[in-house]
Order: sequence, then C-alpha cells, then structure tokens
Amino acid sequence: MMTAKYYPILFGQNRKILVWGTEDWTVSAVPQSESVVVNGIWAGHKLTEVIENHPAEILGNAVAERYNNQLPLLAKIIDAHQDLSIQVHPNDEMALREHNKFGKSEMWYILDAKPGACLYAGFKKQITPEEYRQRVADGTITEVLARHEVYKDDVFYLPAGRVHAICGGIRLAEVQQSSDVTYRIFDYNRPGLDGKPRELHTELAAKAIDYTVYPEYKTGHGNDTDVAHKLLNTPYFSVKVIEATAPFHRNMVKYDSFIIIMNLKGDCHIRLRSSQISILLPAGTSCLIPAVVADYDILPIGSRTKVLEAFINNKKTIGQLISDFLRFN
Repeated sequence: MMTAKYYPILFGQNRKILVWGTEDWTVSAVPQSESVVVNGIWAGHKLTEVIENHPAEILGNAVAERYNNQLPLLAKIIDAHQDLSIQVHPNDEMALREHNKFGKSEMWYILDAKPGACLYAGFKKQITPEEYRQRVADGTITEVLARHEVYKDDVFYLPAGRVHAICGGIRLAEVQQSSDVTYRIFDYNRPGLDGKPRELHTELAAKAIDYTVYPEYKTGHGNDTDVAHKLLNTPYFSVKVIEATAPFHRNMVKYDSFIIIMNLKGDCHIRLRSSQISILLPAGTSCLIPAVVADYDILPIGSRTKVLEAFINNKKTIGQLISDFLRFN
C-alpha cells in the first residue's frame, strides 16, 4: 500500500452518457462531477477534498493563489457517435458575470477518426450578430462555419468565443478550463435522452461569440518520438505530447503546477524521482501529479507509450525576470 504523502493520483471512472455519445471526465473537480481517488492514502476521497487539505502541494503555490485553491483544468475523453450540437463557451469575464464560474477555453487532440469524419471550428466567412440570429432561426448556421476533415493526431485549440462542434465518428482527448458552461446554438432539432427538445442559448451565445474569421484553425506540432512537443501555451493551460519508446525523464517542478497526464496509447508506469513511487497508468486513463513532486519518469510497457501533459505554465521568461528585477531594485 502506498504510504508516501504525495504521489501520482489515480481516479475511478467518471463517465457520462449523452444523446450523441459518451464523455469520460478523467480528471475533474467540477462540482457534482468530481473525480474520486482510487489509490494511496487518499483512496475513496474526492479530488476536491484532497486539494482542500493540501492546496499548495497539489496545485502549486502560484496556481493555488491564482485560482483560490481550485483545480483550474478538466480532462476528458470524448467518443462522438453522432454530431454534437453547434455551441460556444463564454470567456472568464462573461462566465463570472453570468454564472460565477470559470470561462471555457479548450483543446482537442484527435485519437481516432472514421474516414471522412469532420468537425466545425470557427467561421469561414464574416457574419454579423444579426445574420447569426437569422441563421440559427432558419437552421443554416453550419453553412458559414469552417468545416475541417480530421485525422488521428490532429490538434485544435478552441478559445472561448469560437463556435465549434465535434461530429460523429471522432474520438478525442480534451483539455479545458474547469467549467461546465456551454451555450448551445443549434442541435439539429433532435430530442434529448428525456425525449424533450434540448435547450438553446441563442442570446447568451450571441454575446459570447468571436465573429472574427481566422486564416487557420488547426494547430501544427512535431511528431518525433522521445521528444516533448509543445502543443499549446495559452493563458489558461499548456499542453505537451510525448511518444516515448524508452524511459523518459520529466522535471516539471519549474512550472510550479500540478501535472495532468493523459495516457493516449500504450500502458506505462509513472515513477517519481524523489520517492521512487511508481504507478501503472493504462492506456485511456489519466493521473494527476502533485506540483510538489512533479519530477518523474515515464516508463513505457512494451514498445512505446504516448501521453499528454497538461499544466499551468507559471515559469517566468527572461523578459519577465528582468521586468521584476527593474521593478524591485
């Protein structure tokens, strides 16, 4: 039995059945949907309870202070059998004002896609809020959205305000701000699991939408093995992907943040450098490494493993360090 105070934390299944497919909330501190610990001295406790008792050690000093001792990220595996609704999420300012919650920016990493599978992200032509309302009313909103055929390992960043939808035949890993606020724009006039039409949020969405047309919506990244490739470094979260064919050392202490590891392919062990505690992380599962022990090795079982690392980047750049020096000296 694990007796060390801080260790890689594993969680029980937290699956949600929805009208279009399933979501596994692999690491969650969202109220009423919290992950439950299954290993070590905290087994049986909700993740929120563990954080409440050890905020700085679990989250990191900077994260605990910035987010009022709350886990700011949510990790999911989404399996879309049918198209999800066309939707948008509010930014922090609007979410706080309207719901007293975090905003919701998110990232998708495509794990599998049937031939021809697609998703919507952003606009392909400029429209006004008035045209948006008319197209929602007449069911033609998808005609002005950017449609992307997707392939395994594609990455999309969906900042708050970007209209989007996952379509059927796609399985993906999602990293997002810890929020359950979604504004549903269009749902193909289908009923929910209760047989009733699902609620739309037309006017809230109109206020949340970023109507800008961008030249590119997909995020490029490297695919060499045994390299930590940066996928995103945003104000809300940073994400790296690693495909390891041999033991791979990760010293993440410098970020002063918890690390969520999502194992996308191939079982592995995660072994802490400080205590040599090792946990098995099967493919399709996730763990959370407390900030205070975020120096670890990824040990593939078999030929290779692929993981995502999600965290808050509190590491200061050289420019920030110089600015701090000039301000305080």
